[in-house]
Amino acid sequence: MINAIASRFCQLMAERKSPIGRYDSKNKIKRSLALYTCIGLVSGILVLLLIASPGIAQKPQFQQPLLVATRVIPPFVIPDKGELSGFSIDLWRSIANQISVEFKFIEYSSVPQLLSAIKESKANLGIAAISITAEREQNFDFSLPIFAGGLQIMVRNAENTKNAFPNLLQLFFSTSLLQVIGIALLLIVVAAHIIWLSERHHKNGMIPKSYFPGIFKACWWAAATLATQADEMPKGVMGRLVGIIWMFIGVLFVAYFTASVTTSLTVQQLQGDIRSIDDLPGKIVATTAGSTAATYLREHKISILEVPNIEQAYNALQTKKADAVVFDAPVLLFYAANEGKGKVEIVGSILREESYGIILPNNSPYRKPINKALLSLKENGTYQSLYDKWFDAKKS
Repeated sequence: MINAIASRFCQLMAERKSPIGRYDSKNKIKRSLALYTCIGLVSGILVLLLIASPGIAQKPQFQQPLLVATRVIPPFVIPDKGELSGFSIDLWRSIANQISVEFKFIEYSSVPQLLSAIKESKANLGIAAISITAEREQNFDFSLPIFAGGLQIMVRNAENTKNAFPNLLQLFFSTSLLQVIGIALLLIVVAAHIIWLSERHHKNGMIPKSYFPGIFKACWWAAATLATQADEMPKGVMGRLVGIIWMFIGVLFVAYFTASVTTSLTVQQLQGDIRSIDDLPGKIVATTAGSTAATYLREHKISILEVPNIEQAYNALQTKKADAVVFDAPVLLFYAANEGKGKVEIVGSILREESYGIILPNNSPYRKPINKALLSLKENGTYQSLYDKWFDAKKS
């Protein structure tokens, strides 16, 4: 089309320069009108091509207001007299101010509902304490990380659960105590055979000559001596020498056994029986449905009590419907330092490190502006101020 217009333009110019056309005033006016029309068309087409060019595309206009999905999860999102506050809320307000957009928060009760709202275009983005995972990256876009956290274990305070009768059954079936008992049995069998061999030929020996029931009498003597309760001593020289050595071993064993039991009981009373992820199998652990914590617990074959929100997980722990809560470390720490102070305690180290981000639909036009604003907030100190406000060690 452009080539045709250009050809027509050249033709008109040639006719304009011809002698006949120079003196034909009527044709001159027509040619001038046609010329200006062609110039206008060419100019219009060039303008349209320039506007459509990606290199000079105008900045996209954001939908006003943006619909921001969130959920209550202190200290990231906290309801405050009909308004929302918290680290994530304050951070988003700062980001929105940077990119000059209006917004409206839409609250959801769980992470799956929040994700569904974004996937179904009911919200433009979501912010709370949303973990960045490989599975979620397949269906959504994430901003740069806004917080580094992880999963941790929370249990009832040991002082609240301590009683005069600790779990002796669990104590006696603990790995360390079973090892001590196994060693004791092995020593008893060895000592019994030595005593039987040394005493069976003595005419006044305390052990019968025959293996049965002689070995049973020898085992009884070895066990009683190990517990420092022997009521009879060997008659032969070799037997008495073995008996003296065995009594010293018995004293050492009783001291070691007493120390092991005392230590186990003290630890059980002070710390309870859950101190790390290795203590969770066989326990009931509460967490929220659809969370990364629930996925982590399932991967480790741990019994889960899934509840809609974290408040119900706290309640399950306090009412002893659950033995522990596994969830995001900063959320548990905030609860333990505030509402749950004196009632719960955090045990063990971080189970799995996670980063939280702002979640968006795939290919969202808001991702790049949000990342740019987030970097600016970190560079100018705003992000650090918000972090100190909500996660100051002296406050939490």
